[in-house]
Amino acid sequence: MYESIILGSIQGIAEWLPVSSEGIIFLVKSNFFPGGGGINEIIKLALFLHLGTFLAALIYFRKDVIKLISTLFNYKKSKDEDKNIFSFLFITTIISGSLGFLVYYFSAKIGQDYFTVQGFTLFVGILLLITAYFQFKTKNISNNLRGYTDINLTDKIILGLAQSFAAFPGLSRSGLTVSALLLLKFKEESALKLSFLMSLPIVLGGNIILNLDKFVLNKFNLLALLFSFLLGFLTIDLLLKIAKKVNFAWFVLGFGVLTILSVFLI
Repeated sequence: MYESIILGSIQGIAEWLPVSSEGIIFLVKSNFFPGGGGINEIIKLALFLHLGTFLAALIYFRKDVIKLISTLFNYKKSKDEDKNIFSFLFITTIISGSLGFLVYYFSAKIGQDYFTVQGFTLFVGILLLITAYFQFKTKNISNNLRGYTDINLTDKIILGLAQSFAAFPGLSRSGLTVSALLLLKFKEESALKLSFLMSLPIVLGGNIILNLDKFVLNKFNLLALLFSFLLGFLTIDLLLKIAKKVNFAWFVLGFGVLTILSVFLI
């Protein structure tokens, strides 16, 4: 029971920060709650727990979601800004869904067939350092003047690719997508909203395709899902505000270094 509460709570809090919630869940599960599945099963558990934060984000951004649904059925009459956001989400989801499936399969396959837990932990640590690098890069950017009406096809392709690589369990989806948007000169507020709206269709689709017929809905998994939702809903507003003010690159860097060191200490 404690394992379910802790893992669900980690997902609920870490999802809104530029760190990999999937990577943290893997590290905590493999080092503090061993047993009950290998690397592939842990990755599937992490994907399942994203449904909790999916529901939290769906409620938090409900006005935007309703507006997007309205745009779908009244596309010609919708505002240019709404059409741009809808088109952005549609294309990035197609790209990240297609390529992300290959990345997910590759990471699960190499983790199961070639990596020990220590080897995969080292891999996660290296990917966390990569995320930190991009976070440091974007914090030096000023005059982020672009908004929703400035979205173009290049932006959609780049963001679709960025989100797809977040299928690796050490790369933060929000960290990569927000970093990419900031590097493309988008306003920080626009970057944060676009990043989290991007997560909705890909998380739902990923669970339907990869987890629906494989994951066991027992009381422990449902408890973890509940805490993922509750902590996600209670912290999303606060942590989004903190993420805009604090340079989490230092946190990601430190966590990456500690992760790599743990390989040689455990």
